[in-house]
Amino acid sequence: MEGFITMDHGSGGKKTAALIDELIVPLFRNEALAALGDGAVLPGGGTLVFSTDSFVVTPLFFPGGDIGKLSVCGTVNDLAMAGGIPRYLSLSIIIEDGFPLGDLERVLSSAARAAAECGVSVVTGDTKVVERGHCDGLFINTAGIGTLACPGLSSSSIRPGDRVILSGTAGDHGTAILLSRSPELLEGTLSSDCAPLHRAAADLYSLGPALRVLRDPTRGGVATALNEFTEEKPFSLVLEEASIPVDPGVRTACDLLGLDPLYAANEGKLLAVVAPEAAESALQILRSHPACCRAAVIGTAESDHAGRVILRTRTGGSRILQRLSGAQYPRIC
Repeated sequence: MEGFITMDHGSGGKKTAALIDELIVPLFRNEALAALGDGAVLPGGGTLVFSTDSFVVTPLFFPGGDIGKLSVCGTVNDLAMAGGIPRYLSLSIIIEDGFPLGDLERVLSSAARAAAECGVSVVTGDTKVVERGHCDGLFINTAGIGTLACPGLSSSSIRPGDRVILSGTAGDHGTAILLSRSPELLEGTLSSDCAPLHRAAADLYSLGPALRVLRDPTRGGVATALNEFTEEKPFSLVLEEASIPVDPGVRTACDLLGLDPLYAANEGKLLAVVAPEAAESALQILRSHPACCRAAVIGTAESDHAGRVILRTRTGGSRILQRLSGAQYPRIC
């Protein structure tokens, strides 16, 4: 490959997908990697789920969370979206020379509280220190292992007529991070939705084969995550704009900045595609969890316009939602 890495390659959108599909997957091709899920079901026994993630958010502390809580919840959620019950984490930190020890203690204490809340143990890790100006303060990598409880989750299982469910309001985390950098843009404080989803996901596993696939819409938001479901598939996902919950503050901020909340990251919401007869049960399950109390059916899988995600607008029109192009929110996770 020629050229250079840009911030667009870290957006979770088109350039991220190209980097993965054209460089990374061909070099490391294997059955577990090829699925490109939030986590990998390890081949062989088929009883373990493995996931890893790196966190480079700016600022490190934001309304609703911090990089420590985010690093634990992010990997716990990835394991849950792959059908796993989270058990163990590694936690590795890269620290910039001159970083305040008090801030490090605050971050690690937050991570420890999140791990205890999730019922996972941090069992290994690593610490590196780099020169000033080489790290932007603090980077964290977490990897997780879980036991497989819901095998077979895959977008390939989606069928026309299936329902798309979002567990709550779209775009909270990305918008909160953006405003935390420039609070003068909007009065009031928006809060990140950073939260663990493993208990809600585990309850959804009871739906069995009627639960087709799960995904948490992080980088690139709801629109990009759903495009990952439809890519090269014989169906489309048609969303109803009026049914998609969006916090009024998020909507105002996105309108002010010319952004779309469907492309803004969440860190405490999940997307589920379920068989039509299971949709009401899925909603009841999700709404029993405080973080998912605004769960809603936001769309349907259809046979027309295969491979597309289409939004039916409030005004009666429709438009295609493509993968995120460019870096709408740098450094959000």
